[in-house]
Amino acid sequence: MTGIPASAAGGHAPASTMRPAGLWNIANILTMVRLLLVPGFVLLMLHGGGYDPAWRSFAWAAFAVAMITDLFDGHLARMYNLVTDFGKIADPIADKAIMGAALICLSSLHDLPWWVTGVILFREIGITLMRFWVIRHGVIPASRGGKMKMLAQGVAVGMYILALTGPLATARFWVMAVAVALTVFTGLDYVRQAVVLRRAGLAAQLERAGRDAVR
Repeated sequence: MTGIPASAAGGHAPASTMRPAGLWNIANILTMVRLLLVPGFVLLMLHGGGYDPAWRSFAWAAFAVAMITDLFDGHLARMYNLVTDFGKIADPIADKAIMGAALICLSSLHDLPWWVTGVILFREIGITLMRFWVIRHGVIPASRGGKMKMLAQGVAVGMYILALTGPLATARFWVMAVAVALTVFTGLDYVRQAVVLRRAGLAAQLERAGRDAVR
């Protein structure tokens, strides 16, 4: 912890009085836990050929813990001023790693078509690279659609990890269809935001350059 949050103190603490967050804080520890869960999840998922319902249940538990930590680490970092350079880099890597590992395992076991894995991973990696592309012009905030996409992906992939049968096995197909649709839709929206942000940033640069030339 870096001290009492400004909200708890009844106001915003001056930036000069706030100490920089250390590496070993609760938000970063949760991110590290998520990273460490990735190889454990893969081992559980593929144990015994990947079709043992019991081991698939253990793999689902590891995946669920990773998804839960994803919900809390970013929120804690912002609430208690625990944002660090490590967290900025490691958090998105951990998100993509656990989801990517799950999708690749499912496709390699022929439980999920490879094109679904390809669409989701292409979107996730592409949007991450695009954020870095426009970061000097501004930050693209997480949208409500993006949060819905994350929830839909987590539920859908979790249902595929479990050895479901009957109506639940049919239901997971439709949940995954919703997740893929949200993945594509929100991806296109982020691309639009990135183009608008970059154009605005370039226009601002040209305006500043013009003012400097006049002086």
